[in-house]
Amino acid sequence: MVLASIGAMFYYDSQLHRVDALVSYPGRPGDTPGTNWLIVGTDSRADLSKDQRTDLSTGDADGARTDTIMLVHIPPSGRAMIISLPRDLYVPIPAQGEGKINGAFNFGGPQLLVRTVEQLSGVRIDHYAEIGFGGFDTLVDAVGGVDICLDQAINDPKAGPPLKKGCHRLNGKQALTLVRTRDFPQADLIRVVNQRKFLSALVSRATSPAVLLNPFRLFGFVGGAVDALTVDSGDHIWNLAMLAWALRDDPITTTTPTGDATFVGEESVLPPDADTTRFFEYLKAGKPVPDDLLHSTGGVIGAR
Repeated sequence: MVLASIGAMFYYDSQLHRVDALVSYPGRPGDTPGTNWLIVGTDSRADLSKDQRTDLSTGDADGARTDTIMLVHIPPSGRAMIISLPRDLYVPIPAQGEGKINGAFNFGGPQLLVRTVEQLSGVRIDHYAEIGFGGFDTLVDAVGGVDICLDQAINDPKAGPPLKKGCHRLNGKQALTLVRTRDFPQADLIRVVNQRKFLSALVSRATSPAVLLNPFRLFGFVGGAVDALTVDSGDHIWNLAMLAWALRDDPITTTTPTGDATFVGEESVLPPDADTTRFFEYLKAGKPVPDDLLHSTGGVIGAR
């Protein structure tokens, strides 16, 4: 059994999709305390058939844009953090001038996005993971769905099928509706809250006895993760396992503090401010972030 487990681990590790996301460049931050992951959700449809695109209400846009950017910070001690970086955050993008942070991925893929986040935060990114539409719903279905309570109904045809208010076990298709919809007064700021709360619930489900003690669900989830994720060339399956274990129990979830929304030309953007700088200074030092810098309220996901 031990040999089989080791063999399976190395087999799955060899099947991971990899990209050179973490590269050296002049002025790159040195090692910072703890472990830092950059997790990117893209709207890539490359792995979806025409029927799947219709079924999942993804549309037919080409290429890939970053719908989700999260920094997961695992400090030397204490609770892990899931930190949303709003896609409208207006920052310097190397060799591109200033722009919304999600534009870095469009201009230069994972390498430029990582560099942009590192230069904004001063925090060194140790690991990278990326997932598209098709992989996300597969992961949710592999663990038998995720239990979620909604404080309000969602009816957004652009995101997927409607969801009723109340507690449900969401399948992959329904989960996509929840994490994609921006049909709120604060649009993306509410969506990022929903996304990180759902990520926490998904990891909790994946590391629960109902999955870990069920070989069909466990290997289905591991296989789905291997198919769905793209990681840095230096990352391995055991790094992903350590990430899931760190997030299994009540991580701190927050949105990066920013200034008030303003306009650059005709675009609404969120500029960094003094609180943004203070927030990242605590991460760089490996110290707990004060409560006044945490923004974890909102969203439509409530307590069970």
